[in-house]
Amino acid sequence: MYRTALARTHRPRRFEELVGQDHVGATLRAAVESGRVAHAYLFSGPRGVGKTTAARILAMALNCPRGEGGEPCGECESCERIWSGRASLDVVEIDAASHRGVDDARDLRERAMYAPTGDDRYKVYILDEAHMLTRDAWNALLKILEEPPPRVVFAFATTEPQKIEQGAAPVMSRCQRFDFRRVSVGDITDRLAEVLDREGVAHEGDALRSIARRADGGVRDALSLLDQVLSFRGDAVRVADVRQMLGLVDEDRYLTFFGIAARGDRADVFGFVQSLLDDGYDPAEFMRGLGDALRTLLATRLDPDTDAIELTAESRARFAEAAAGFSPADLLRQLAAVSEFEASGVLNRTSQQRIQLEVLLMRLVSMDSTVELEELMAALGGGPPRGEPRSARDPGGRPPPQAPDAPPSGPTPVAQSGGGDGGGRVVEGTKAQASPRASADGAPATGASGGAADAWAGAVAATPNLGGAAIALRGARVEEWSDGVLRLRLPAGLGTDLESLLGDERRSAPLRENLARALGHDPERLEIAVQEDGARRMTAEGATRQRMDQWMARDPRLREAVEELDLTLKE
Repeated sequence: MYRTALARTHRPRRFEELVGQDHVGATLRAAVESGRVAHAYLFSGPRGVGKTTAARILAMALNCPRGEGGEPCGECESCERIWSGRASLDVVEIDAASHRGVDDARDLRERAMYAPTGDDRYKVYILDEAHMLTRDAWNALLKILEEPPPRVVFAFATTEPQKIEQGAAPVMSRCQRFDFRRVSVGDITDRLAEVLDREGVAHEGDALRSIARRADGGVRDALSLLDQVLSFRGDAVRVADVRQMLGLVDEDRYLTFFGIAARGDRADVFGFVQSLLDDGYDPAEFMRGLGDALRTLLATRLDPDTDAIELTAESRARFAEAAAGFSPADLLRQLAAVSEFEASGVLNRTSQQRIQLEVLLMRLVSMDSTVELEELMAALGGGPPRGEPRSARDPGGRPPPQAPDAPPSGPTPVAQSGGGDGGGRVVEGTKAQASPRASADGAPATGASGGAADAWAGAVAATPNLGGAAIALRGARVEEWSDGVLRLRLPAGLGTDLESLLGDERRSAPLRENLARALGHDPERLEIAVQEDGARRMTAEGATRQRMDQWMARDPRLREAVEELDLTLKE
């Protein structure tokens, strides 16, 4: 038996019935009621959100003999004919994808010159997929759009308004534009429940929410999915049926994976992926839900009672329990990794989906906790960190090692522990600077790992009238200080300015005196050697590593922590 699709059977007949588009419905209703209808409209937005439906309702309202308050009755012969899309002399609906040429536009322009069939009626031309019209076709329509005949209205519907702006920018100024929004999960769920109540079909709220999430903001897509589920089991809409028909991954699967990630058990990743495939789950479908699950976990971790997620009380409690095993920073990095993976589209291009999924999940499991270097150094020094205490753990859950010396002062850089990605690198804080260390006699240390860099920076800051050489002086990096020779390295292009300054004894005398005083050395026997980097381009990663090398040179305890805990770079 032939059955009309739900998306057609329950298509709105009035502006107030548009789902999630109140701003559009209210404006068009007021325009019809006040008689201030524009001659051309551009309806833009994602697919399945009501653009063509709004154009039909506008045509119905303009030609309905029994309409009130700007709304059509939806029941008269005129409304029925327009709503169903049947042939009408006054309302013409055209698919611009198949009628996109200049000849089609000229034909439309000539037909629009004829008056409507009645003095109280309007001729309405609805062009769907309007962005498919060619530039020449738009040019053929420009004049009639600027000076249309009386009681003629054009309604253009498009999912890609930027193409019209690029190819026919003058059209935009001749139309009133309405941007249709993606419909929220809550509004789609309510609409599905309303449709099922009319159909007399029992349903579960969680099942409808699953369909609404899969529809990605489109009411038409949601109704089509609902039709698919009803074809499988027409007497009720249950959660199990929805998941089976649509291939949705149960939230238990995601919670199982989060448990693996919290334990850091990489070996379990292979068994987990194998169970997914054995149970018939599509890797792409699992990936589609993983980002949402991580977002839910992060939102729950930040605020267990947040309204940003739609979960049952039972599911919310389970996600809150799983979120307790991660810090917000951990979850944010995992969510970023999943987003980058999805954006790359590699899963859809490869024939080895299983391997790609395992690699991604292994990366997520290998992302261990982040710790503040201030806390790490405090733990190494045995003293309490500034601010609220936090636990710094390594992949095995062991407490940080203890060391007898006090931590350095200064703002806090961040490090990531764990040996998953190797490398023994750490990341510098945005304004971190380690304090200089002193030798046993209280004077600044003079080795390459001591305070020579601080002495140079202090001497530069204390020396006035450096002129254009100041940039080169501040950019100089101390390579070595030994036997009365301070070796500096400069970025490419700055060596000439510094050498010019140092070659002028009169100009460089104040700098040499300040530097010798800071180093505790005789200024007459102080030598400054300059070496310029090659013409290579410094990258952000290279600059970060360079500054971190300086930190580790200043404080051996930090180097010991990097090597002992296998710290890796965190962007």
